[in-house]
Amino acid sequence: MTAYTTTPSASRTATRGVLYVHSAPSALCPHVEWAVGGVLGVAVNLDWTPQPAQVGTYRAELSWTGAVGSAAAVASALKGWKHLRFEITEEPTSGSEGSRYSYTPELGVFHAVTGLHGDIMIPEDRLKAAVVKAALGDTTMLVEIDKLLGKQWDDELETFRHAGEGAPVRWLHQVV
Repeated sequence: MTAYTTTPSASRTATRGVLYVHSAPSALCPHVEWAVGGVLGVAVNLDWTPQPAQVGTYRAELSWTGAVGSAAAVASALKGWKHLRFEITEEPTSGSEGSRYSYTPELGVFHAVTGLHGDIMIPEDRLKAAVVKAALGDTTMLVEIDKLLGKQWDDELETFRHAGEGAPVRWLHQVV
């Protein structure tokens, strides 16, 4: 297991998170490493293992430490790539909420704000809008709650998550 550390910066708050690349074709793997390393500011070499849920693809996990907002930056760098599925989380700090980004080629990006224990926190205005849509008969409350929780992404990624159980986690530390 390799750990990466850089010189701390007094002006930026550090946080931690995990990147789960659920599936990537072999040709895309070095590009994922390059993109993630570019965002985090350190070279990234992932331990790629075959993804049994989709023949010909690979999976990897990376625990990282970096500046608040790094998960959003990594998600932005990786979104839109065909044949790539990933999730990235960012832990909350004393001055910021946590976050989770999920991506599939078919659905695009799902973002959720997360609390201290990883639970999705749904803003009041989004809940009110869901209630209004359901009350107007445009949809049901269950459908709206599923949207707010990213159920479509969870449904698509669940097979890939289970296929990766027991896979090694590489820790990446960047103190900013």
